Amino acid sequence: MSRAAAIETPLEHGRREDTGGVQLSGIRKSFGSLDIIHGIDLSIPEGAFTVFVGPSGCGKSTLLRMIAGLEEVTDGLIAIKGRDVTDLDPSDRGIAMVFQSYALYPHMSVRDNLAFGLKMANTPKEEIERRVAAASAILKTDHLLDRRPGQLSGGQRQRVAIGRAIVRKPDVFLFDEPLSNLDAELRVSMRIEIARLHRELGNTMIYVTHDQTEAMTLADGIVVLRDGRIEQVGSPREIYENPANSFVAGFIGSPRMNLLKAKRVGRQSLTLAGAMIEAPFPTDIDDAEEEITLGIRPEHLTVGHETLAGRSLAATVDFSEYLGGTQYLYCQLADGQAVTVEYRSSVPVRSADPIVLSWSPQMTHMFNGDGMRIKPTH
Repeated sequence: MSRAAAIETPLEHGRREDTGGVQLSGIRKSFGSLDIIHGIDLSIPEGAFTVFVGPSGCGKSTLLRMIAGLEEVTDGLIAIKGRDVTDLDPSDRGIAMVFQSYALYPHMSVRDNLAFGLKMANTPKEEIERRVAAASAILKTDHLLDRRPGQLSGGQRQRVAIGRAIVRKPDVFLFDEPLSNLDAELRVSMRIEIARLHRELGNTMIYVTHDQTEAMTLADGIVVLRDGRIEQVGSPREIYENPANSFVAGFIGSPRMNLLKAKRVGRQSLTLAGAMIEAPFPTDIDDAEEEITLGIRPEHLTVGHETLAGRSLAATVDFSEYLGGTQYLYCQLADGQAVTVEYRSSVPVRSADPIVLSWSPQMTHMFNGDGMRIKPTH
């Protein structure tokens, strides 16, 4: 299977391939001799909410800007609704972009900010008024139309920026970290607003963020990027439960998955922090594969005091973080490796307490020396 074919299916959720969304074929971006984006192939179905996520410098914003036409493509093709837009100006692509900075005109009212782009396109006055009224109703900004941006809160300004995109009636909405300037409470409420907006409008939306919580809560499909390459594409649940490699496993999830270094012993077990752990390996695994990473998410660890043969580890609590309904224990194994545990019991656990961590074999992941996932035979 080609890489292009391999990454199309997860975003389509069982739908037939369509050309109504956004298609990227062999997209490359270089600045002189420095390669930033390395031949990306991706198919985003029409109407999907797709999130590009990854650490700083992974190329997610550059990729979005190339789709928008704000960054020149070094090589490859971009199609929107089946139309090659690779060399078109941004205004001719059928897109609207919402930036991290609101980019509102401070001397204009909200009404004029919303209408400005339409006026520049010589849209009839009646049509402008209709679109501005419709966008304001959707975003509940009717009462703000006569105010200027300086009189608005951060959340209100972001609503206006989104409204300015809505009035253009684009085929594709592009969001470049739109919530980064908001406080934590506003980010949550704006996530809800953006999800509702997608449900009501049904447009294709591509959203860039470094915040994996935003990715998990908003997306139909997530594209995980690292160093200008796609690491995995899939639904939030698929990526969380079946990460393709240790990078994705460690990046998606908060707190992150525990990734513990171990050594393989035969085909049925491995050694970790002085303990023998049950870990059946597939028959086709390379016998030379000795270094194994065991992945266990914090919520899949159970705290106790009795050792379970083959699936428990002795640990010492370094620090306990109480968050009300949840408590996180930051622990250390006998060999010094760090482990995070999500702890919900009412029995108090304190720093320096010795504990035993156990888990279900079905809730573990294994990765080889190259970081790729090994599928065990439970």
